[in-house]
Amino acid sequence: MIKRHQTRSVRVGPLQIGGQAPIVIQSMNNTDTRDVAATLDQIRQLHEAGCDLTRLAVPDMQAAEAFGVIRARSPLPIVADIHFDYRLALAAIEAGADKIRINPGNIGGPDRLRQVISLAKARRIPIRVGVNAGSLSQDVIDRHGGVCAAALVDSALEAADLLEKWDFHDVVLSIKASEPVLNLEACRMLVARTDIPLHIGVTEAGTLREGVVRSAVGIGALLAEGIGDTLRVSLTADPVEEVRTAWSILRALDLRQRGPRLISCPTCGRTEVDLTRIASEVEERLQEFSAPIRVAVMGCVVNGPGEARQADIGLAGGKGSFMLFRNGKILRKVKEEDAVEELIREIRAMLAERDHG
Repeated sequence: MIKRHQTRSVRVGPLQIGGQAPIVIQSMNNTDTRDVAATLDQIRQLHEAGCDLTRLAVPDMQAAEAFGVIRARSPLPIVADIHFDYRLALAAIEAGADKIRINPGNIGGPDRLRQVISLAKARRIPIRVGVNAGSLSQDVIDRHGGVCAAALVDSALEAADLLEKWDFHDVVLSIKASEPVLNLEACRMLVARTDIPLHIGVTEAGTLREGVVRSAVGIGALLAEGIGDTLRVSLTADPVEEVRTAWSILRALDLRQRGPRLISCPTCGRTEVDLTRIASEVEERLQEFSAPIRVAVMGCVVNGPGEARQADIGLAGGKGSFMLFRNGKILRKVKEEDAVEELIREIRAMLAERDHG
């Protein structure tokens, strides 16, 4: 069991962040917020994929007006992402934002920041203070001699101290870099100095392939040390892929369970079926299920039957065919060309039996 760092609890709509609550999975819509229909459609897709919380950019007043319409129809709580104009933060809070994300240093000065804090406090809306390695103030960079973990931590804590000076404590912090090692060092330093809930991620991680690897390394290392109360996988890809990747990382560490876990072998010279194709097809078809089941797709008799028996359900390859296993028992032999459909059909039957007790 991973022992998580103890943080205070912050409410975000129906969610709890910190205080040992389950780690919250976030994403961010890449639609134009002013396009209500497209944004709501993407939010529904994120919800179906298992997202807990999403964030919308609010770059102007038209987007702030659309935000209220979207929030009223959204199946997910929503964070308003604000930069530069404090009036957008005020409008987003009035429109029903469940949380706002700001950088106190670019919101327009102390008086304007105080207005945002006052309204957020009155509406019981938490504030996420986001600090990225690429957007540190020149003052902080000069003070620390460059971009480093200490600079990230000091920038975040100075912002949090400013909010708490005005008696605002519903704060979530995030410090992110595109380098996983810098991320890890900074977050370790931060949790040693505060109990404020922490949002983690590797910012600007990259495209689907490279970004998944960098995120798994950077986020996984933090989670394995008990660091992190909420996370976003940042990919140059469909946001749904961010959510799928987040679930994969959390499942791998047994921190949350949702959806099937697929086990498949890397193949070798003993393999006599097209396992690469079949495993890929199974992985895609498993997206329809949300139940936390373990599925094995193995290529030969060396490890295949054993892994398949340990899974809830699985396939073990032979010569142009597979044995279909369920709960350690052989159900039947199936042809290679029928294997995927037979497996999916059996998974549906197994889950239907569970649902009916």
